[in-house]
Amino acid sequence: MHAAIQAEALVKRYGDVTALDGLTVDVPPGTVFGLLGPNGAGKSTAVKVLTTLTRPDSGTATVAGHDALAEPALVRRSIGVVTQRAGTDPQATGRENLVLAGRLQGLSGTEARSRADALLARFGLSDAAGRVVRTYSGGMARKLDVAMGLVHHPPVLFLDEPTTGLDPAARAGMWTEIATLARDEGTTVLLTTHYLEEADQLAERVAIVDRGRVVATGTPDALKSDLRGDTVVVGLGPDDDPARATSVLRDAGAGEVTTEGRALRARVDDGAQAVPALLAALERNGVGVSAITVARPSLDDVYLRLTGRTLVGAVEAEVAA
Repeated sequence: MHAAIQAEALVKRYGDVTALDGLTVDVPPGTVFGLLGPNGAGKSTAVKVLTTLTRPDSGTATVAGHDALAEPALVRRSIGVVTQRAGTDPQATGRENLVLAGRLQGLSGTEARSRADALLARFGLSDAAGRVVRTYSGGMARKLDVAMGLVHHPPVLFLDEPTTGLDPAARAGMWTEIATLARDEGTTVLLTTHYLEEADQLAERVAIVDRGRVVATGTPDALKSDLRGDTVVVGLGPDDDPARATSVLRDAGAGEVTTEGRALRARVDDGAQAVPALLAALERNGVGVSAITVARPSLDDVYLRLTGRTLVGAVEAEVAA
């Protein structure tokens, strides 16, 4: 079975900045595949290359069986693209946007109107079809964006950070629609995201991207299963030294201790047994603890193991900057 999307050793530089540094992915048809990483990791640049919006400095890419460099027109006919920014006209109605998108994709007027009505019904937007898009909620507008990308029945759909800015209810609704596309219609979906839960719930396979490279690929469960034991997160008191607390935890048998602000993350074999011993060691050494939690390995722990920092921390650092 040929891959629906295949990228091999993609390199893309913008001046002194290397956005892609040998990125390689292989996406089976009819699956949801996630590119997981913080902004600046290279996810959006990879999508631009795969959707023919930019050319790589080196490497190869095929999408829906077509060479993205030699056959860009054929690739464009085979894909739908939903970018981070809205692609709709806010002054036009939802139906008008979809009909126009269909016409631009070569559908006849009758076909475009029929397809618009079908998509409006599918995404629960029929009642809002005659309203101008600027009156839509964030969730409604994002559903319309996805519908626009599907108007010509593309076998491959690219979703670049599809749920950024949505409230939890709207995000969950979008997850349902994305999962249905692959399961019921056989659409191959490549989504970029920095939401751990989104990748964990939606993607059948995940590629973790860091500084323009794929550092790990696999199912979310397989990636997490490589990390044995539990994660213990210790919140420190306002006057306690993270470096001293790190030393205490390591001496008490915790492994892979990392610091993020006033919180320490550590790996242990058995969280239930380890927590009392860790708390006792911290207390003996005069380290105050404001909170302590235990959890099974997450994709954030996988990211931490591979890159030396958590994805949540990387995203928060970008926001602060």
